[in-house]
Amino acid sequence: MSSAKIQISTLISTQSKFYLQTQIPAQIFFQFRVFADICKNFFITMQVSKICQLLDAKIICGKEHASTNIERGYSSDLMSDVLTLDTDQLLLITGMCNLQTIRTAEMADIRFVVFVRNKKVTEEMLALANDNNMCLLESPFTLFKASGILYQAGLNPVY
Repeated sequence: MSSAKIQISTLISTQSKFYLQTQIPAQIFFQFRVFADICKNFFITMQVSKICQLLDAKIICGKEHASTNIERGYSSDLMSDVLTLDTDQLLLITGMCNLQTIRTAEMADIRFVVFVRNKKVTEEMLALANDNNMCLLESPFTLFKASGILYQAGLNPVY
């Protein structure tokens, strides 16, 4: 964990003690807490290898991306919703396992996709993903469980 993450975490965990010891006005204290929470979320990333470990997932395509840091996650089976996203280093978690998903991810500049519910990547999907330098993972977990595990582990949502 980087020193910035440790400092922010320490700052947040000690804020109640600080408030009790200094007797600062409650409004200032709560504004500080909101700012600290925003800063904490700004620094959190998760490596693809850690995502694989948490989701019991296998990298099917793009093993060279295992050490890449992911900043945010998004869960959806509606590809029209995916097209509205504008976020870098995004992980798409979906149960929609077909060629259209890869094409949608390509159009939305999403390079990391987890297919849940034991969905299997086809040869056509694999070829298209390789052509676009994507990283595809397969997980046995449901969409809900995978999303919850990653959120609990600290991966931030898009919104």
